[in-house]
Amino acid sequence: MKKTWIIAKRELASFFDSLMAYILLVLFLGFSGLFTWILGSDIFFINQASLQAFFSVSYWSFFFFIPALTMRLLAEENRSGTIELLLTRPITDWQVISGKFLATLLLIIIALAFTLPYYITVANIGPIDHGSVISGYFGLILMSSAYISIGLLASSISNNQIVGFLIALTIGILFHIIFGVLASSFSGSLSDIFNYLSLSNHYQSMARGVIDTRDIIYFLSIVFVGLVSTEAVLKRKRM
Repeated sequence: MKKTWIIAKRELASFFDSLMAYILLVLFLGFSGLFTWILGSDIFFINQASLQAFFSVSYWSFFFFIPALTMRLLAEENRSGTIELLLTRPITDWQVISGKFLATLLLIIIALAFTLPYYITVANIGPIDHGSVISGYFGLILMSSAYISIGLLASSISNNQIVGFLIALTIGILFHIIFGVLASSFSGSLSDIFNYLSLSNHYQSMARGVIDTRDIIYFLSIVFVGLVSTEAVLKRKRM
């Protein structure tokens, strides 16, 4: 765990050294603030204490931001050859992967922490469903974890950051949009399968304040498959 944390700290520091972290924070807070307070639903106008607009814009923001964060994590090291040096050190592939995963997730959590004033402000406007807000934030963290694992897999496959970004975005589109469309296009068991694979259904459920073990298992399954697949790719590079 110590080596994983060392890698995580190194990667988190590199996000801030390359200005990537600052760009993410500025864009995310700008988009989320704009849609939460003005474009999505003017809270002061509708006189309703709710963060549903925030959870909706965050859902789409992270869909694009996370592939941009993960595209360089392994692709750049593949291109420069530093991945070979890293993998020859007395650390396991899993420690490398989990360290980079943790660093990206911590950056997302930092971004979400900066939005807590939204929650405090809205709670002071009127009665708010605190349970749904907590569930919504939890859903964003789980969704982000899933996309980070997908992004790591995409980054491990390619030596080019842009290609890694496009691969992650393409896989993300399947879970984000296409499975939901397919679920509505079919009926019966096939519809149920696509409906379960749709990330949107699981996230929207949590954003409404419903925490179901099936949703948690769904997100953790994507994380597990993504990270294990990434480990398999790195092991293949060792050969």
